[in-house]
Amino acid sequence: MEGKWFKMAGHSKWANIKHRKGREDARRGQIFTKLARQITIAAREGGGDPDTNFRLRLAIDKARAQNMPNDNVERAIKRGTGELGSENLEEVIYEGYGPSGMAILLEALTDNRNRTASDLRHVFSKHGGNLGESGCVAWMFEKKGRLVIDRQKTPIDEEALMLEAIDAGAEDMEIDEELVEIITAPAQFEAIKNTLEAAGYEFEDAEITMIPDNTVEIAPDKAQQALRLLEALEDLDDIQEVHTNGDLDEEALESA
Repeated sequence: MEGKWFKMAGHSKWANIKHRKGREDARRGQIFTKLARQITIAAREGGGDPDTNFRLRLAIDKARAQNMPNDNVERAIKRGTGELGSENLEEVIYEGYGPSGMAILLEALTDNRNRTASDLRHVFSKHGGNLGESGCVAWMFEKKGRLVIDRQKTPIDEEALMLEAIDAGAEDMEIDEELVEIITAPAQFEAIKNTLEAAGYEFEDAEITMIPDNTVEIAPDKAQQALRLLEALEDLDDIQEVHTNGDLDEEALESA
C-alpha cells in the first residue's frame, strides 16, 4: 500500500490550492452564475431529474455546497429542459501555455466563441502565457473522477480509508495534512462515491475532471506569475474549469 497510494506523480497542486485559498467565497455571485450554467447544461443533455442524471446530481451537489439558493437551482434546471426558454451555450475546450511552459486546459461554457477567445488571448498575454491551437495540450491530460475529503471537517483513519478506497476500486489516493484526494476511473466514479458515502465519508468536492499525466516544475521566480494567470483565467465568466500540469512552488505561493 505504499508508492502510488501516497503520491500521484502526475498530479498538479492547482485544484487543492484553489480549495485552500477559499476564492469561492470572494466570488460568490460569479460562482452562482457558473454553477447555474453547469446545471443548465447537465439538464439539457440528460434531463431534469437528478435521480437519473448523474451529471446533474453532481452539479446540484456543487451548488448546494456553495449555499446556492434552491430557487436558483430550479431555474437553472428549467432553462436546461426548456421550460424557461433555452440558453445558446456551447461546451468548448481551449488550450494554452503559461510560465515555465506549463500546459493549461480550459473548459468553457459560452454563447460567443469569438468573445471568449478574445478574452482568453488578453489574459494569457497579460500574464506571460499564450493561447494555443486546439489539441496542443489536451493529450497531456486524462479524464478522471476526483473525490476530496477536508480533514479539518471530517477526521479520518488513513489506513482504513485507504483499504476501503482500494476495495471500492479507486485508482489512486493522495493524503496530506489538510486534504485527502481519491482518484477513480470515470466509469467507476459514481459507484465508488456511493460506496464511500455509505461507509460514512463526506466529500468536500466530487467531480469528473482532467488530471495531467505528468507535471512541469514552475521556477520559483515564476510561481506568482503562474498563479496570477490561473486565477485570472478562472475569473472569466465563460470559463468553468482551469486545469494545469504546472507544479507550483509551495513557498512562493505562501505569500500569494
